[in-house]
Amino acid sequence: MKNVLKAFAVVCLIASCETKSSQPQMDYDKARSSINKSIDAWDTGWENKDVELSIKHYADSTDWTNAFGDRVQTKKELEKLLGTIFGLDFVMSGENNYGENEIRFLSDSIASVRTQNIRTKQKWPDGTPMDDRIINHLRVYQNLQGKWLITHHMISQAWPKNRPVDSLTTEN
Repeated sequence: MKNVLKAFAVVCLIASCETKSSQPQMDYDKARSSINKSIDAWDTGWENKDVELSIKHYADSTDWTNAFGDRVQTKKELEKLLGTIFGLDFVMSGENNYGENEIRFLSDSIASVRTQNIRTKQKWPDGTPMDDRIINHLRVYQNLQGKWLITHHMISQAWPKNRPVDSLTTEN
């Protein structure tokens, strides 16, 4: 009887090892590379005013909000809004200085990505220079049918901590 129990335990151990090894393992390096490439496409699209490239890696149903409170909830709406934004010379002036993408996998199919951009040499609509802007991007990616797509993207602006509160509500 002991030998039967030992044999049963060995068979169960072997079966559990085979089950674990037959499950596909998440390739985090490949996922990181895919996510980084999609952010590079956004950056290149923005620099070249290329709406199609900018939205290439968004899910059809996406939730996108910029630092000025503009919000869209579909890829089609984002395409239309970026077409307008890319036509505004004062918005498109300036230089981007992106930091590294901080990618955190919340599961095998969901990742959050935080990126900071120091935007310099941008101008107000009247042509006067803006102070450098610290812009934060928070993106949520979901692996949908084998593709890492952006389902949520929030862009915020950090104001200098030493700036008086009343200056945040008045235009320069």
